[in-house]
Amino acid sequence: MADELRARITSGQLQPGQRMPTQAKLADEFGVERGAVRQALRILQSEHLLTNVSKGAPATVAPDLGRALTGPGAPPQPTMVALAPRVAAAFAAPHVEIDALCLTSVSLTLAIGEPLRQIHAGQLKPAKVDVRVLLPSRDISLAFPTSVDASADDADERLRRRWLTQRNAQGQVLQHNLLALRATHGIDVRVGFRALPFTPPVKLYLLNSAEALFAYYTLARRAVEIDHQHLEMYDAPGIRSMLFAFEQGSGLRDMTFVEQSHVWFNALWETISSELVLTS
Repeated sequence: MADELRARITSGQLQPGQRMPTQAKLADEFGVERGAVRQALRILQSEHLLTNVSKGAPATVAPDLGRALTGPGAPPQPTMVALAPRVAAAFAAPHVEIDALCLTSVSLTLAIGEPLRQIHAGQLKPAKVDVRVLLPSRDISLAFPTSVDASADDADERLRRRWLTQRNAQGQVLQHNLLALRATHGIDVRVGFRALPFTPPVKLYLLNSAEALFAYYTLARRAVEIDHQHLEMYDAPGIRSMLFAFEQGSGLRDMTFVEQSHVWFNALWETISSELVLTS
């Protein structure tokens, strides 16, 4: 029940400051006792998603969801929800450093949009931006996306070409938008891409050496149309992957995870990765 209500809040179905349904209505909707309702509401209150949880009036969605969704101790959220505010917060630093390991960089490209808007609006002005991105090589056989029917003629090759087009297009947009800050705002920007010799089963974002955001690529079966043909494939929609946050200053476990994530990323960047050119 807490998971479902949390999803309604983070998706915007329930807005900041909005009153929740009464405990009686929630008990009826979920088919549980009032005690279970109060327990779920207290969980969300402990996560700073709800206020005014009591036996009386209905609880209220927290007016400041930013703290709940991006602060220390925030619960995991879909990448599309959690990444943008954290990237925007990272751009408040004088020297922005972002490292990403992912399948296509679509989530990062979308997330960068908010700090870019704030820069153009004069709300942010970093002096330097360094971005490094690790993506799968065009020369490997991808573990996913892959065809459900391994015997289908050219299915995997068509899926690979579709993925490669997405990888290159998203990378080019990301690179162009960031490098444009040099001319428009005089910001020292460096953007680098390198190719991995494997399909990453996870995605990782490292922000200003202070935060590591980690998610699993979870495979699911779905249909896609390519060249007017329907294909069944196994794929992992990265924008819906649940993002776990680890921060320096939030305890030894988080500190160690952030540090070791940097060690791992740097080792891949400096050893087995290769030059990546964003062309077909």
